Amino acid sequence: MADLSEKTPPVTRQISRQSLWQSTGEEPLELRAASSRLVVDAAGKKIPFGALYEQQKTVVVFVRHFLCYACKEYVEDLGKIPKEFLQDANVRLVVIGQSSHHHIKPFCSLTGYPYEMFVDPEREIYRTLGMKRGEASITSVQSPHVKSNLLSGSIKSMWRAMASPAFDFQGDPAQQGGTLILGPGNEIHFVHLDKNRLAHAPINTVLQLAGVQTVDFTNRSHITDV
Repeated sequence: MADLSEKTPPVTRQISRQSLWQSTGEEPLELRAASSRLVVDAAGKKIPFGALYEQQKTVVVFVRHFLCYACKEYVEDLGKIPKEFLQDANVRLVVIGQSSHHHIKPFCSLTGYPYEMFVDPEREIYRTLGMKRGEASITSVQSPHVKSNLLSGSIKSMWRAMASPAFDFQGDPAQQGGTLILGPGNEIHFVHLDKNRLAHAPINTVLQLAGVQTVDFTNRSHITDV
């Protein structure tokens, strides 16, 4: 059994101070309102947000926009989570963006992400859940999942925007994301609201909180045993 004490942060139940959510055992008004909002899949089919976690514990990752270099590299690492790890823990993994649904398949292809992805084109769920618009300083923030620096990453994002047929940023560039572990039903296990493009929750912390085996992202062929 591997010692994870130096590799992953302590397992804690984090409720962001940016959120008004309260740990009262009742469904927060924000989540209740968001649950009826619609998300759209790659085929254009609309389903209520609440259906994603109604029957099963679900990790929901909201990304900034599909041209964000930090989001791309973060989702690339999400795609490295073995399917059997999620199945063994009975946990669903979902990524939500805020572009047109037509961008879902190209983004999945680009990142190698094999799991479910939806969009919230009008950012209704982002706003309802209190996700930040605008970016705090990122000078002192480091992410274990982002390999590009600010300059090279920004250049890559701009190049992809220019190469896009519609020359768009595939979402509002000012919108920040977040990570939630929800379900089944109105259970809330974890809430993290990003303050900037690098402030997303470390994936292994999220996996631990969801009861999923963690992954060594420094080597795809080596799995960390817990």
